[in-house]
Amino acid sequence: QVQPAESGGGLVQAGGSLRLSCVASGIVVRISVMAWYRHTPGTQRELVASITPSGTTNYADSVKGRFTISRDYAKTTIYLQMNSLKPEDTAVYYCAASRSGRDYWGQGTQVTVSS
Repeated sequence: QVQPAESGGGLVQAGGSLRLSCVASGIVVRISVMAWYRHTPGTQRELVASITPSGTTNYADSVKGRFTISRDYAKTTIYLQMNSLKPEDTAVYYCAASRSGRDYWGQGTQVTVSS
């Protein structure tokens, strides 16, 4: 079992920045891709950014140039630096960790961007 735990959400004005963190605990050996997703009521969960153990990253078009995903050396913690935030970035942000073909999810952290 892998238990991702997110932190760093909050309320910020449009144009501001936030940094989310996700620490994976439990059986963390051979964790492969880690990613950030977000969800707002009435929509499908959206992939925001992902990162492989080798550092290859992938971003949703809506956040390219504004968000940066990174991963620590031990590869069990990821970060999401969010700059130039927009009201449409408001969502619950979830961390996901993949291991042995299974995805593990955190409980989410709320990000609210006021206009």
